[in-house]
Amino acid sequence: MQRLGRTRTCYGVVHLAPLPGTPFYRAGSFRSALARAVESAQALDRGGAHGCLLQTADRVYGVEDECDPARLTAVALITEAVRVATRPAFEVGVQIMRNASRASLAVAEVCGGSFVRVGAIVGETLSWQGRVTPDPATVMAYRRAIDAWDVKVIADVASMHFSWPGGDRQPGEIARTAMNVGADAVCLGDPDETRTLELIAQVRRAAPAAPVYLAGHTDHDNAARLVGAADGVFVAGCVTDGGFDGDVSEEKVRSYMDILESLPEREPA
Repeated sequence: MQRLGRTRTCYGVVHLAPLPGTPFYRAGSFRSALARAVESAQALDRGGAHGCLLQTADRVYGVEDECDPARLTAVALITEAVRVATRPAFEVGVQIMRNASRASLAVAEVCGGSFVRVGAIVGETLSWQGRVTPDPATVMAYRRAIDAWDVKVIADVASMHFSWPGGDRQPGEIARTAMNVGADAVCLGDPDETRTLELIAQVRRAAPAAPVYLAGHTDHDNAARLVGAADGVFVAGCVTDGGFDGDVSEEKVRSYMDILESLPEREPA
């Protein structure tokens, strides 16, 4: 995982169609879902992105750290296919939603993934599916058991996936705790640009060694301002034709990367 440099790290989010073992999976659609994921990753790769995040989008999710065996197998097959179809330097990440952290780590470790994104690693958060209560001790013990320390953990601390109930814990404090329990970087973002910059500043003060990734909410107009203050970014709709479910546009990826490549280096913390 890149830390600092002239170009901030850019990961394109590849949303996977509902997979086997989930309520809205359409029988016989897995192969087309796999092919589309590979095509999306290749477009990101050709456009100059540093990697992709394979993120399940099954419409409904459990809130526990568990994963149906068929779903786990499907994600592993897709991850392996993407890894083979892209350049060796192209990083592949895994996020099995809502918060199947151990399954995500297992897939990444076995299939050659570089990182996982974890919706919640400390504390708790509310979601449309219910309360998510992570267990970092169990997650890190499992990471040790399968020797997945080479798989980086990017933990959401203030984003569409994580918000501390009641707001009595500040994102900077959450980020510091997340790094303390074993995260390698944190992820944050808000639809309001000013709020996003405030969140970054909070984390810089409380956890200065933590790499900060933006959890979306960027586009070609604000990327220079927002990504310029961070270490990396997850992008989705701004590099597709058609929003969330659109096809990745190689041209849009390339123009977004041109913006990132024009940014000055950040000073190390």
